[in-house]
Amino acid sequence: MGSIRSLYTYIWTMIFYRGIDVKINKVKKITDCQHLNLFLINYKDRKNCEKEWIFASRSKDLNPLEKDYTMPDAVVIVPFHIQEKKLVVIKEFRISLGGYQYGFPAGLMDIGETVEQAGKRELFEETGLTLTRVLKKSPAIFSSSGMTDESISLLFVECKGSPTSFFNEASEDIEVMMLSQKQALDILCSNRIKFDVKSWIVLNTFAYQGVI
Repeated sequence: MGSIRSLYTYIWTMIFYRGIDVKINKVKKITDCQHLNLFLINYKDRKNCEKEWIFASRSKDLNPLEKDYTMPDAVVIVPFHIQEKKLVVIKEFRISLGGYQYGFPAGLMDIGETVEQAGKRELFEETGLTLTRVLKKSPAIFSSSGMTDESISLLFVECKGSPTSFFNEASEDIEVMMLSQKQALDILCSNRIKFDVKSWIVLNTFAYQGVI
C-alpha cells in the first residue's frame, strides 16, 4: 500500500510541477571591474521557493539577461596550417589555473568587429600566423553556463606563415605548436595536460578522424 501511495505522490508531483516555470525576479550587479563582473540573480524555482544565483558576465549592462545572445563575446580560432598540414595549438599560461593549458588562439571581439575580423586579428596577435581562408563558423555557443553567460564563436580556418610570440601582450605567455594527427593523439593520452573543453573535443576529432 505504501508503494502505491508513493507512486501516486510521484505522479501528482510530476503533473503539478510540469506547469510551473522558473521565474527570475531581479538581477543585481555586485562588482565593478573592466572586463568581467559578478551578478546576483534572485529567482523562484518550480516549487515557488525564492533562491539566489551568482554568475559572471562580460556584459556592460546592469541586466545582462537583456543582451543579444546571438552576438558572441569572443572568438576561438581553430587553425590548420596549409603548408605544414598540421593543426595549430597553443600552450598558454592561464592565471586561474596557475599553470599551462592547451587550447586554441582566442580573444574578445572589439566593438564593430565581425567574427571573421576578430579571428584574423587574434590569430595574428597570438601566433604570428596569417588567416588565409575561413572554413566554417559556429553560432554563439556557451561552454560553462552554470558559472557564466560568456559566449564564443568557433572559427575554423586555414592559415600560413611562421609562428612567433613577438606580437603577444605582456600578460600573455604562449607557445605555438603544430600537431600532426599522431601528435594530437599522443597529447590526448597524457593525463598531465590541462585542456580547454572546446579544444579537447576538436583535438579528439582530429586525432581519430584526421579532420577539423
